[in-house]
Amino acid sequence: MQIRINILLLMLIISSFTGSATAASDREKEQRWSEQIVDGLLVGEAVELKAGETTFLGIFTEASDGPSDRAVILLHGIGVHPDWPEVINPLRSTLPDNGWSTLSVQMPILANDAAVADYAPLFDEVAPRVDASIKYLQEKGHKTIVLLGHSLGASMGATYLAGGNKQQIKGLVAIGMSVIENNDKMNSALALQTIRIPVLDIYGSRDLETVLDSVKLRARSARMAKNPDYQQIQIEGADHFFVGVENSLHRRVYGWLKSRFDQPPR
Repeated sequence: MQIRINILLLMLIISSFTGSATAASDREKEQRWSEQIVDGLLVGEAVELKAGETTFLGIFTEASDGPSDRAVILLHGIGVHPDWPEVINPLRSTLPDNGWSTLSVQMPILANDAAVADYAPLFDEVAPRVDASIKYLQEKGHKTIVLLGHSLGASMGATYLAGGNKQQIKGLVAIGMSVIENNDKMNSALALQTIRIPVLDIYGSRDLETVLDSVKLRARSARMAKNPDYQQIQIEGADHFFVGVENSLHRRVYGWLKSRFDQPPR
């Protein structure tokens, strides 16, 4: 009996050191989110996407004026879902009114009590999900595809682009993006040093300290990349979730998209 207890204790000790290295998305939590979203979905269509052997939820909303060649892939923040009521739902629901289809996708997630650092291994699961999202949109005829990420989703989007996955993505909208300097995989400043496609770095004047403290670092990283089209915008009065200023966020995001990607009228 004592030997068995000692073995169990040893296994627990080992797992405490190796757990983060083998972490994977909480599939049961993803399923619960999916069931809740699909049952209550008011805008858009739930679609099943597949990255390798992993299926995950996407919400596709077509541009209001019919099929468009322009689309935005939305990447939510830590631990939530593709219809999150703050930032994600407002943008995925309103951008179609401006001629941009949207595909909001379920990103890898952990339990509610997980720390930000615990998400580092999950960044390896980002590229297959974004690739699957791009494929879905391309099959529907979309040619101009922009990534939009909020909070940790912004860092995931930047890391994806830094990995050399630039050809099919035309721009990046990073909302409330922090810099996690103690992990290269999650360090958006390092990612920005390699990204040369158009980037909108948008944050609130009342954002998280980790966002506000890295404003200059993010801009400096973009300069190191010699990015000719990197722009930072602060929205006055906005917190990390842009509560109460959703319209301002939408106007800023759509204005940026329109100025860079909308085709002039024929």
